Amino acid sequence: MTNRNDRSAWLNHRVALPPGLTAGQLARVIASVEDEVEQFVDVYFEPANVFSAPVGIFAARAFSALTVYEKPRHRDLAQQRFPDLKRRGAADPPLAGDSLAIKAGLRPWAVQAHYNHSGWYCIIRYLVDATGTIAPGKHLVIWRVHIAFLEETDWKYEGSTAGAGSGGRTHTFGVIKPAAKFRDAAAFNRPDIVIKNGKPVPRNGG
Repeated sequence: MTNRNDRSAWLNHRVALPPGLTAGQLARVIASVEDEVEQFVDVYFEPANVFSAPVGIFAARAFSALTVYEKPRHRDLAQQRFPDLKRRGAADPPLAGDSLAIKAGLRPWAVQAHYNHSGWYCIIRYLVDATGTIAPGKHLVIWRVHIAFLEETDWKYEGSTAGAGSGGRTHTFGVIKPAAKFRDAAAFNRPDIVIKNGKPVPRNGG
């Protein structure tokens, strides 16, 4: 019988990974993020829309500590420009094939960015389980990780809705037909989570 929290059993070895990244390293990154962000899960119940930020930040830190990908050496560049990470030993700035951007979100397919650069993208799909029953003792659950190399042509521009006195978001880029693009790109996927009405829920309906 498979351990409900054996992450290595949920890896898809058919999905291409960035140069030097192994499936075992990815499993360790996922475990690290779940453990580290667990202490901040209460933030989700305040402004839930900002919770993806700490998930992404800790994911980048985990990749830098546990894989051959590293954060920029200069602190003033970190989290400010593409990419979030580059393959250790690669040129600076790195070529597209040595670049890795980290995204995190609640949506099962869509992803947004403030740029449309070519490179490798890792999208951490997570949910917050208030009851702690999906993964006993944990409230942050990473249920799927998409990894894909995206070209500039995979992105579409989404104009700004921000305006004086009216709020709104700044301009972004979104992946064109994300469900089709990421359908075969799940390097990690929990089989006990399914998508219902556009949201990830436990397969047993709990």
